[in-house]
Amino acid sequence: MSQKRHIEPLLWSLFGAGGTTIALFFPAMILVILLSSLGVIPAEALSYERMSGFFLNNLIGQLALLAVLVPSYWACIHRIYHGSHDLGMHPGVGVKILCYGGTLVLSIATVFAVLF
Repeated sequence: MSQKRHIEPLLWSLFGAGGTTIALFFPAMILVILLSSLGVIPAEALSYERMSGFFLNNLIGQLALLAVLVPSYWACIHRIYHGSHDLGMHPGVGVKILCYGGTLVLSIATVFAVLF
């Protein structure tokens, strides 16, 4: 008797990675923006030229940007999809494929946009 393989554990692991990313990086980003607006961090330290130079022209910055963005996509779509169940909506397999397939396309597009 063969067992049917499910993709759900993979989706939950992507959700977990995204949730962890959101929990770690977004509060730090809010703190940096708050400290900048209070004058603790000089405004030129967060200038567009400096930030784009680091995040778009430096491999370490590009990988950091991808490490924050891509898992966050998966956490958000997973939360939206399963949240619809909590609200009494039960989307079918087509909606699931559309949600996760769209997130896969967005993830690949982000990798290409950041790295190339």
